[in-house]
Amino acid sequence: MLASDERLRTVVARVLDRAAAKGASAAEAGANLDTGLSVNVRLGEVETIEYQRDRGLGVTVYFGNCKGSASSADLSEAAIVETVDKACSIASFTAADDCAGLADAELMADAVPELDLYHPWELTPDAAIEQAQRCEAAALDLDQRLNNSEGSSVATHANLHVYGNSHGFLGAYPSTSHSVSCAVLGQDENGMQRDYWYTSARDFAELRPAEEVGRVAGERALARLGSRQVDTCRVPVVFPPELARGLVGHFVSAIRGASQYRRASFLLEAAGKRIFPAFMSMTEYPHLQRAMGSAPFDGEGVATADRVLVDEGVLTGYVLSSYSARKLGLQTTGNAGGVHNLTVTGGDEDLRSVIAGIDKGLLLRELIGQGVNGVTGDYSRGAAGFWIENGEIQFPVHEITIAGNLLDMFQNIEVAGADLDCRGGIRCGSILVGEMTLAGQ
Repeated sequence: MLASDERLRTVVARVLDRAAAKGASAAEAGANLDTGLSVNVRLGEVETIEYQRDRGLGVTVYFGNCKGSASSADLSEAAIVETVDKACSIASFTAADDCAGLADAELMADAVPELDLYHPWELTPDAAIEQAQRCEAAALDLDQRLNNSEGSSVATHANLHVYGNSHGFLGAYPSTSHSVSCAVLGQDENGMQRDYWYTSARDFAELRPAEEVGRVAGERALARLGSRQVDTCRVPVVFPPELARGLVGHFVSAIRGASQYRRASFLLEAAGKRIFPAFMSMTEYPHLQRAMGSAPFDGEGVATADRVLVDEGVLTGYVLSSYSARKLGLQTTGNAGGVHNLTVTGGDEDLRSVIAGIDKGLLLRELIGQGVNGVTGDYSRGAAGFWIENGEIQFPVHEITIAGNLLDMFQNIEVAGADLDCRGGIRCGSILVGEMTLAGQ
């Protein structure tokens, strides 16, 4: 992407020059080039082949504390001029906001570390189709009860991001992401069940084999056949790593700057308070090599750095952009755009050992719906999973609801496992919540 790098740098530089010529006191711009190929196969037949090549430009200008933004998918000289001029026009109609403006100049990334995020995959459509077919076949060939499929997909994407502002900062980095996934359906005399699995990585060489992904998807669907309901009760609930990540995501949403200054969070003014048990900590590692959440700088050019967000259960601060930080009288934490490889630590157990320690409880497999209130922390979601007794899985369950309050759930965590799922920006292992309400029949 070397030629594209120079082209996008030139575009951003032209934006900043034009904004200065129009009298803007400050300006910032981000330009992106995205390319990709994705293939979806269902029951051995090709359903879709999509090739993507998108480019975009986002411009924000400031006239004092008045802000205007505009965007374009056209990077021609005429489009650059028009986009900047539109942003300037919009700024002339907006009210002044004392918190508006660029992140402080001294916080800019003075160097862009090499994070090994760019591993292009020269994947042809034919090769992608063949891999998706092998993935799906590995699932459907497991058992005759696996008689339908939602499809298998193979995707590869590359992105080049360039950001600059009138502090003199101009940074760029390329990245790639690749994935293989499969979802299949099984049926027996008790009805139909569905499940899935996937692999994703920055480097395609680190993807799990397509046949393995399909086999795991098939095994997961088979395990859910014969699901039944259980009686309403209060029991321990196990969130496996792929679902525990979402639980941590609710916590992150509650401590975002916007949630705090809008006073729309169940963790208002919680910095310095114990939110989790003392054995739990959470740390951002934005410079991990090839990790999905790595970035050398955030969406405002602020240098990223390792940061302990939860120290032995105590929340040390919030997740802030420059704007939300000013609204709160604080300093940005380099999180414009989100968290970077937020890693949960707390013990050395894995899912198997967590299950072995439960007398009666529920292992989650799927969560349904959006029943989470970020203001009150109330949590109620449809669920399916497996009933546990005497440290062993007994049978699959479905058509149930789990409910609680997130703050109570966080403080009632008994295990935070070491079996990290590293397929996203939040890296989390299995989590055992000591007690939740399970609504069944």
